[in-house]
Amino acid sequence: MAYDLLKGKKGIIFGALDNSSIAWKVAEKAHAEGAQFTLSNAPIAMRMGEINKLGEQCGAEIIPADATSLEDLEELLNKSMEALGGKIDFVLHSIGMSPNVRKKKDYGELNYDWFLKTLDVSALSFHKVMQTAEKLDALNEWGSILALSYIAAQRTFPDYSDMAQAKAVLESIARSYGQRLGKTKKVRVNTISQSPTMTTAGSGVPGFDLFFKYGNDMSPLGNADAESCADYCVAMFSDLTKMVTMQNLMHDGGFSTSGITPEILEQLDKS
Repeated sequence: MAYDLLKGKKGIIFGALDNSSIAWKVAEKAHAEGAQFTLSNAPIAMRMGEINKLGEQCGAEIIPADATSLEDLEELLNKSMEALGGKIDFVLHSIGMSPNVRKKKDYGELNYDWFLKTLDVSALSFHKVMQTAEKLDALNEWGSILALSYIAAQRTFPDYSDMAQAKAVLESIARSYGQRLGKTKKVRVNTISQSPTMTTAGSGVPGFDLFFKYGNDMSPLGNADAESCADYCVAMFSDLTKMVTMQNLMHDGGFSTSGITPEILEQLDKS
């Protein structure tokens, strides 16, 4: 059921790859709630994914952009404003990539050039998006900007590697830029710390299946799936959350505040 929560709002959604990705679900939900938006991803990711189908489904123009390139971002924002007929009300940053994780580098043997790439793609790109939007005066007042994070920014998890540092930087950028954009444009900036989610990117982390099960057993409500995360994003884009900014919002079924659960105790007892 839709409620026209985003009727008349215009946005940019980064990171939709295929129908298992959170950004894809956000696009579907935003479209159902009346939003107009453009879709963007890195050219290589677009070749790997099915974003053209989503564009047709949502009536959204697809604009390739490397989110680490200021030139690409400027072109994306200008083309988006032209396509949408005005400034931007919301942005979803659903971008993350670690060459060290992909290539299964041990944390004590990280390739530092790859580490810098992880930070640039997964965190600094968030700053670059907002800096470019600010310089182009591309944001409407009372807009909403979101990035997707993970609790590894605060706690250590095996095999998440340098992505943990990237998420910590991402959340810090949200606070710092949230303060700035709040003062200048009444724009709110937040991160959503999501449960382990069965996406193409998530399942690339070594041992993800066990990781997913542990998260589910530790969460009173179970893991939050991509659909429910999309609902949360839509709520954060809407005018119902106009006074929420500079927050890292936990969307994890209660995982982040659970000490231990009966399911975990039962598994420990069996061992």
